[in-house]
Amino acid sequence: MRTNKRLSAAFAAAVVLAAGLAMAPAAEARTLSAQTYTCHYSASGGHEYAGYYSGNTVVPSASSVTNAGIEAQCLLKWIGYYRYSVDGIFGAHSQAAMKLAQEAMGGVSVDGFPGPQSWPGLRYLAAG
Repeated sequence: MRTNKRLSAAFAAAVVLAAGLAMAPAAEARTLSAQTYTCHYSASGGHEYAGYYSGNTVVPSASSVTNAGIEAQCLLKWIGYYRYSVDGIFGAHSQAAMKLAQEAMGGVSVDGFPGPQSWPGLRYLAAG
């Protein structure tokens, strides 16, 4: 009888522990949810800016949030090529939108990332 009670208690403890572990990823997912950013557009000298990066050389990251990534997503959204939330991570959707912009610019490499060649064109397209 004692053995059965011990086994029952051990089984109950295992169930409670497993339930707690099963819930952990959901809580972690909430913590890791992406932040979205608001674009603050302004024009200057025939170019558009969104308030996060004003240069023409930084290439946004596909794996982490950068100001250049936020800026590029805002400009692509303004043009109408990007329809997703602005999160600053220049992933597959952002790259596809940038390729469309680069094709519209002409004369630049179509690689899906804004860089020294395509930032000015992106800003010009957004101002147009």
